[in-house]
Amino acid sequence: QVGGFSWENCGDRRDPVMLQSLSVAPDPISIPGSLRVSAAVSSSKTMASPLKVVLVVEKALGDLWIQLPCIDQLGSCTYNDICTILDDLIPPGTTCPEPLLTYGIPCHCPFKAGSYSLPASDFVLPDVELPAWMTNGNYRVRAVLSNGGEELACVKLAFSLQS
Repeated sequence: QVGGFSWENCGDRRDPVMLQSLSVAPDPISIPGSLRVSAAVSSSKTMASPLKVVLVVEKALGDLWIQLPCIDQLGSCTYNDICTILDDLIPPGTTCPEPLLTYGIPCHCPFKAGSYSLPASDFVLPDVELPAWMTNGNYRVRAVLSNGGEELACVKLAFSLQS
């Protein structure tokens, strides 16, 4: 039983992108509600399109962990290029939304090598209609970021959801 929020890097120590710190409050996360996030990431190389992300999302069912399918781009999905997804969300040429803008965190590819830090910042989680399988419970997520078959980063998250 994994309760509460936790994270770890799960890739090779030589992965160019490493999560240095990540904190999320409240715990458990409430939808709708407010989420306070702080994070720091370092990258030893520029990351350019195509940036592939593979998510494996699991939910605790008693003592078992069940892998959730990819439905409507939620769940255990493969995104072949998050650069194009970012361009769809934030059209190129528009400024990055707050608080990214204030802290100089880019929102478009390519992402230059360097360190990026987001001090504690509040985000509003709207009352979205989550799929029935994304109900209250404990979750764990493994995210692998790669480019051309080269693993750039791997991060594991665990968290609880309540609506």
